[in-house]
Amino acid sequence: MKKKSLQEIEDFYVNKGLIGNSLREALENDGDYQGLLEERKKELTKRFDISADEQERYVLSTDSDYEILGKIHKLEKKPLSNKDSYLVQFIRTQLEEDWRLPLIKELNRLLSKYKRG
Repeated sequence: MKKKSLQEIEDFYVNKGLIGNSLREALENDGDYQGLLEERKKELTKRFDISADEQERYVLSTDSDYEILGKIHKLEKKPLSNKDSYLVQFIRTQLEEDWRLPLIKELNRLLSKYKRG
């Protein structure tokens, strides 16, 4: 029998009418789903060379999150301009749990810079 995919398992619960927190709870309690999720996380961690510190520091809940961090790694190995280096570091903050705080800090910096005196 073919192993179900993450999407097939999720679709099963959605078709049963689960949404939001009910869906999340069902998926958290589904051993097959959690096993597949762990396998997927290991594969992405290896493919994009994600460190244990980064796994702990960042919210890596989608394949795109891993892809973003992988691209950040590639860019950090290049001789970037100061502006581009700053942008890459700022993008990194968007993977943090509290990604709004760096946004507020940067907006405050810009407001101070362009404050009319």
